[in-house]
Amino acid sequence: MAVGRIIKALSGFYYVQSNEGIYACKGRGLFRNKKISPLVGDYVEFEIRNEDEGYIMKIKDRSNELIRPPIANIDQVCIVNAATSPDFNPLLLDRFLVLVESKHIQPLIFITKMDLATPQEAARIQEYQAAYQQIGYEVKLLSSKEPEWISEVIPYFKDKISVFAGQSGVGKSTLLNTLDPNLFIETAEISKSLGRGKHTTRHVELLAIGEGLVADTPGFSALEFSDLGAEDLGVCFPEIRLHMSDCKFRGCLHDKEPKCAVKAAVDDGTIAEFRYNHYLRFLEEIKTRKPRY
Repeated sequence: MAVGRIIKALSGFYYVQSNEGIYACKGRGLFRNKKISPLVGDYVEFEIRNEDEGYIMKIKDRSNELIRPPIANIDQVCIVNAATSPDFNPLLLDRFLVLVESKHIQPLIFITKMDLATPQEAARIQEYQAAYQQIGYEVKLLSSKEPEWISEVIPYFKDKISVFAGQSGVGKSTLLNTLDPNLFIETAEISKSLGRGKHTTRHVELLAIGEGLVADTPGFSALEFSDLGAEDLGVCFPEIRLHMSDCKFRGCLHDKEPKCAVKAAVDDGTIAEFRYNHYLRFLEEIKTRKPRY
């Protein structure tokens, strides 16, 4: 039985890369009966039927998985934001960060289009950069007029599977094309009326970049906290996670409870107020969501 990794899913075929080459494989009916779908990034055992075709027989255990976009065994998520056009949105960035943290995946933050930002916008972005770096996140500011950033970013992909995330129009596909001009990934102009870009990627595929694999995906189509409980939210904020064990009451949600170490850290400036406000907003969203049946 051959062993490989699924690098692309398209039109009912799973393209599995092994040491011998790439094989267009079908999934066994057994997977459908068990409601198991092979995902890009899966390590699989497959049976070779002819020169470049086969059948997937077994899916190996996953370290993690995302459903939208459908991909497994991710090492890091590169959250791409624009400094402008569309405007930088720290609330949306924190939503992405919480979703990534909840899956125990390492996040990286890329902020594109710095060359298009006004001096005031650039100063604001740099303040946010400092705040996120203080938490422990890697934050890279990228400008098309300063291509030296490429040599700084490429090493992050070495020996890793990376996924790009971010709202439409922030430049994910353009960023990938800049990292490897041979990719020719389709891009789209920003809609002037809507202030956002169009989805240009229609399937999930792993691309070789910087001695690693980067997933070009249709993007995150769902940003709700449907699988996250109120008691789990604080763990997805590293700075809250650091202080929550010092709260007086077990199960503290860091909202209205007395003698809360997290609120004390906000008051003394250890935790950024904007991050805490986003936490409270997400907490309310989780508390008021409708139950699924």
